[in-house]
Amino acid sequence: MDEIFDFGFTAVTEEELEVVQKASAEAETASASVATTQDKLDKLFNAVQPLLTNLKKNPEKNYIYWPNRLDKVEQFEDYIQEIYKG
Repeated sequence: MDEIFDFGFTAVTEEELEVVQKASAEAETASASVATTQDKLDKLFNAVQPLLTNLKKNPEKNYIYWPNRLDKVEQFEDYIQEIYKG
């Protein structure tokens, strides 16, 4: 047999190993950050969508009856802030 058997590994220096480990750690951190950001975006979308749906109801009417509007808007602002800071 003239072929050399390759065991499937490659030798690296300590510096190369540290670079790979650092890159892996950074990739893992970035992945977690992306997941957190996506979760926030999904929550924001789901919070705003019912408002838009309700505003589109009955477009033939010129006015919207919205009792306690200030209280409801302030509650929604608090909810959005909670998602944003969350």
